[in-house]
Formats: sequence, structure tokens, C-alpha cells
Amino acid sequence: MKLVYFAWVRERIGTAEETVAPPEGVETVGDLLGWLRTRGETYEYALAEPTAIRVALDHDHADHDAPLTGVREVALFPPMTGG
Repeated sequence: MKLVYFAWVRERIGTAEETVAPPEGVETVGDLLGWLRTRGETYEYALAEPTAIRVALDHDHADHDAPLTGVREVALFPPMTGG
């Protein structure tokens, strides 16, 4: 599964994208965010407020309870502001 990070999520994690194989039991976006936070200090820092993280699954916005089955790309980005 390809993960793509944007804005301060990318800056805090230290990479723009990576390919991961989440462990068994990671079935939803929320599960993925929880698992990513266990991958080290940079992930914990970037995802400290998981409810603030916006997500797109294969380029479509998704909620944190969305299933990951069949998803090829997950984009993570902070809330957007502006007008």
C-alpha cells in the first residue's frame, strides 16, 4: 500500500511517500493511523492528533472508519484552511 504525506504531516514524518505492508488487524483508516503511530517518534509526532488528519483513499476523501480493503494509495494531510 502506498502512503503519501502532505504539508506538515510530510515534514514531521520526514518523507513524502512510502510503501508499507500493514500488519494483520489493520482494516480501517483509523487502524492504519494507530499502527503508523507505533512506527517511531516522527510518526507519533505527526499523527499525535489523529482526528485532525484528513485522508483520501485512491484519491477520494474518506472517513477514519473507512475500510482499507482493495485500497492502493492512502494520502494523509492536515486540515486545510483558506478561502
